[in-house]
Amino acid sequence: MSPLYIALLILTTLFAMAVIALVLLHSPKGEGMGGIGGTATLFSGKRGAEAGIDRVTWTCAFMFLICCGVLGFGFVR
Repeated sequence: MSPLYIALLILTTLFAMAVIALVLLHSPKGEGMGGIGGTATLFSGKRGAEAGIDRVTWTCAFMFLICCGVLGFGFVR
């Protein structure tokens, strides 16, 4: 196994753990009974921190998929 392969395995593991942690940090989107009349979406705006967590989550998920693709297709051995 090459050092690049080992580095990609470590990066894949780190990105996977980051995605799990970031998804758990998200606030719940369940509307509950407020979803019936549409009042739950009336006052719920996306705050800056939530938008930042979204951006970082999507970036980590994308990088995880890239690492999995590189490892899965055997570009690095």
